[in-house]
Amino acid sequence: MLKLNAQPLTPEAFAPFGDVIDTRTSEYFHINAGRTRRYHDLAKVETLGDEAHALISIFVSQPVEVPLVLEFLERHPQGSQAFMPLHEERFVIVVAPPGDEIDPQDVRAFVTDGRQGVNYRAGTWHAIQSVLERAGEFLVVDRGGAGNNCDEHPLSVCVSLS
Repeated sequence: MLKLNAQPLTPEAFAPFGDVIDTRTSEYFHINAGRTRRYHDLAKVETLGDEAHALISIFVSQPVEVPLVLEFLERHPQGSQAFMPLHEERFVIVVAPPGDEIDPQDVRAFVTDGRQGVNYRAGTWHAIQSVLERAGEFLVVDRGGAGNNCDEHPLSVCVSLS
């Protein structure tokens, strides 16, 4: 079993897998007569393949126990997938680079601070939604359209928090 310690999520450490969505570290400009800050273009939405379109959903996830034991990772080869917590929910992220196989040496684990979201690039292997402490609601942006957009790869992983 692969054992990982989840590290704090940073844009630099997560860059090989996608984007960190965090208004505290992003540029903005004012709109709506100066009353609203627009944090613009925080992540690249990828929708690949025929009849592809972006979906906006809300996921409600039950909390996991730590250490977190996983039996597989999944990927979405035809589109990115973004998760943004709606109520400052912390969550665990387990990722591996795109490819047909997963090298255990390339698997990484992160933990958010509750105000960060992530955008997994198309094809990036990742764990299922793993919210900590309490049930969580997440705004999710991903791909809809024709074709298979979810692959699973068996991988036994145990994640602890640092």
